Amino acid sequence: MAIREILEAPDPRLKTVSVPVEPGEFNDELKTLVDDMFETMYDAPGIGLAAIQVGVPKRVLVIDLQEPDEEAEPVKGEDGVERQPAKSDPRIFINPEILDPAEELVTYQEGCLSVPDIFADIDRPATCRVRYQDLDGKTHEEALGGLMATCLQHEMDHLEGILFIDHLSRLKRQMALKKLKKMREAA
Repeated sequence: MAIREILEAPDPRLKTVSVPVEPGEFNDELKTLVDDMFETMYDAPGIGLAAIQVGVPKRVLVIDLQEPDEEAEPVKGEDGVERQPAKSDPRIFINPEILDPAEELVTYQEGCLSVPDIFADIDRPATCRVRYQDLDGKTHEEALGGLMATCLQHEMDHLEGILFIDHLSRLKRQMALKKLKKMREAA
């Protein structure tokens, strides 16, 4: 496994529409890509990553919400504050398709590893059904809601060359990109 470089806006490769993983591509190379994507995402740290974000224009994404494990004993952090440890639930979605998005929208404050330190409220369907393949090429279908539905939709936007800031007004998007540029110059 390896940590890969995460492309950042305004890198033009992020606007690439990803291509499907073909039947003959469900192999060790795909497994290595997925392993690298998880390692890269955890290192960043983030909760979702699309293959295009590491420069691979394939319809592959990984998600791990790492939500607090309510059954575990709290752990004291370096700052002395007790917190619930995170429960890992790594998910792999290959060639995902959204089916039946809800008409009801929910608003989440989203961020993105490709647009670091920028956050904005984005409206997305509250629930959706998703059809996808696993690492063996087997097809699955399931209903998603809450943060998982939002995260999946955010990552699927990447597969179409869309960043979350593309959902903002032109003015807000320009402000976000200007802020990102200033932060890079200051670093």
